[in-house]
Amino acid sequence: MYDSILVPTDGSDHAVRAAEHGLALARWFDATVHVLTVVDVAAAGGVFNAGGVDAEFVQRLEAEAETATERIDAIADGNETVRTAMQRGSPADVILEYAAENGIDLIAMGTHGRTGVNRYVAGSVTEHVVRRSDVPVLTARVADRSEWAGGYDEVLLPTDGSEEASAAVDHGLEIATKADARVHAVNIVDVSNVAVNRNVAASRELLSQFESQGETATEAIATRARDAGLEAVTAVRKEFPASGLLEYAAENEIDLIAMGTHGRTGLGRVLLGSTTERLIRRAGMPVLAVKSSSGDSNSE
Repeated sequence: MYDSILVPTDGSDHAVRAAEHGLALARWFDATVHVLTVVDVAAAGGVFNAGGVDAEFVQRLEAEAETATERIDAIADGNETVRTAMQRGSPADVILEYAAENGIDLIAMGTHGRTGVNRYVAGSVTEHVVRRSDVPVLTARVADRSEWAGGYDEVLLPTDGSEEASAAVDHGLEIATKADARVHAVNIVDVSNVAVNRNVAASRELLSQFESQGETATEAIATRARDAGLEAVTAVRKEFPASGLLEYAAENEIDLIAMGTHGRTGLGRVLLGSTTERLIRRAGMPVLAVKSSSGDSNSE
């Protein structure tokens, strides 16, 4: 599934944490790892260098980029094929262009980065990459649940039954199979959308309909997981999507979340770009965001 994995880094602890997961996946899938540092001279210079930056300033930035690459090299165990690259430009644009030009199948990057005028990879950069990337993006930040412990025991696959959600399920099940993890197929019925209907009877009917759809969607994933020899559990919960998924993840000690960046529209929608982004910002465990080929990269 993954032949080439891209690890953008700015040398921050968050980028290193994401790299640990990217390197692990590379070992599981026998993939080549591309470690990329982006030197954003314009952003680093900022308003303090309106007349331009000198060569010494650029050399210092490039030296910092080399140090960032060395941090990733230090955690590689030698069983991965690692290629390194340093490029100049706007981080999100460079990362996406590099991914397209080098046939990257997965991007693993931190959700936070360096602060100050010389930052390379920051939360906003990650969000831009997630929104625009045609390949899955695994994000992680430094937290207790994101620490690499040799595998994943519990993998959460949120679903609304849509084709967009199904794309993430494919990736989640592949990783769960490699890890021999238990799969949690979860559907969140968005109570805020149901509650807008002033007709109580109609709202109850809608709620029942959405719960039934959720049970069908989650059981379909569980069946696939069991057919692959994995343990699987299902749950349908009536909550707000982002907070409901975060609560479920905490209650069940989830190690990885794999979800779509788009989903159903209308009253029954569950997985939206905004929901995925909220999880990326707030989840203590890594989040694998997957865009379906039918998804609209400009929608949320």
